Amino acid sequence: MREIVRHEPGTFCWPELATTDTDSAKTLYGSLFGWAFDDQSTESGTSYTTARLAGRDVAALYALERSQRLRGVLAHWNSYAAVASANESTTRVKVLGGTIFGAPFDVGKNGRMAIVKDPQGATLCLWEARAHPGAQVVGEIGSLCWTELATTDTDAAGHFYASLFGWALKKQETGARAYTELWKGPRPAGGMMEIEKERGPVEPAWGVYFRVADCDAAVAKAQTLGARVFRKPDDIAKVGRYALLADREGATFAVMALAP
Repeated sequence: MREIVRHEPGTFCWPELATTDTDSAKTLYGSLFGWAFDDQSTESGTSYTTARLAGRDVAALYALERSQRLRGVLAHWNSYAAVASANESTTRVKVLGGTIFGAPFDVGKNGRMAIVKDPQGATLCLWEARAHPGAQVVGEIGSLCWTELATTDTDAAGHFYASLFGWALKKQETGARAYTELWKGPRPAGGMMEIEKERGPVEPAWGVYFRVADCDAAVAKAQTLGARVFRKPDDIAKVGRYALLADREGATFAVMALAP
């Protein structure tokens, strides 16, 4: 298992769960992905939990504050993208028509971050690494393997992110739906697709995929742990087999068994 010590700016580096029940989340994700958990106290007095796979950091989770729940914030997964400078990237977001949801701030000695929204409303965290690079394992079974944007306007979103991160957009025709791969240099950083109109008023959002050995077995196990199935296991030619789930608190995530 290769340990990552640095994430290239413009690539996804950290998945983070905001939840209403940390114990329930630990039971589900720990059983499903083989994660162990380390609870740490923050300067504000709250707890932040790092998820580890074979001793290496792969994700994190924390409990939503009461004030957030009262504002209607639901359980969800946050996606972090690596940047060289949180300050400069935040300024660039504003120039490109995005909004700043959380101005840049230091996270102890670990790094500096900001929370932004693209022009369509999808939230993304920006991470300027210092002591902590982000996920030390990516692409292995039990870790993040793909990050994907569901949006209302792929052309506008593509222009925004291509300008922000230097991504090249490569459109793929996958049956009835168009799909755009977001490439950073020689490899894809993530993907993007348009929200199906029949789904109604769905807010744009970034979603996370975790790699599993067997998609159907993972879905079956997740259901026994209280997860709901939003999209049953399905095949993507030359890519693998995936399914879309929601945990007991409502946070959505996907599992993916990659093709050989």
